[in-house]
Amino acid sequence: MQTVSVQPLAVSQTVTVTQSNDWNSGICDCCDDCGICCLAFWCFPCFQCKTVNDFKECLCLPLLDPFCMGYIGCGTACPPISLAMRASVRERYRIPGSICDDCCMLCWCYSCSWCQMAREIKKRKQPFTFVTAQTTSMQMPVQHTLYPQM
Repeated sequence: MQTVSVQPLAVSQTVTVTQSNDWNSGICDCCDDCGICCLAFWCFPCFQCKTVNDFKECLCLPLLDPFCMGYIGCGTACPPISLAMRASVRERYRIPGSICDDCCMLCWCYSCSWCQMAREIKKRKQPFTFVTAQTTSMQMPVQHTLYPQM
């Protein structure tokens, strides 16, 4: 049996990861994730509820927009729940912009704005994987042991 006379030294390493402080995709980049785009096209209310749920908010929150105003056309007012959701996504991920920008996006590109939020939430939920390896070489004293011959 060999005895370890020297213990390996502890190595400390700090890794800092920063996300981009901008939207990961543009307002019209539906081809970046065709699954999101297809779900929004075929069942928009279901898509909204899934997006809000992925953001860890109340599942039925988008259904509170009055008269489905975003889905059938905004008219003169911006949909309040959708506006709050977009502003919340921007705040959580520190994306620059203003409530006025959010309102304009929702009034003119309602479904595209929701798709952009869904792509952002999906992208930011992906875990980071770090793999580091360090090899430490140590000299061990060799002890000769005599074994009986048979």
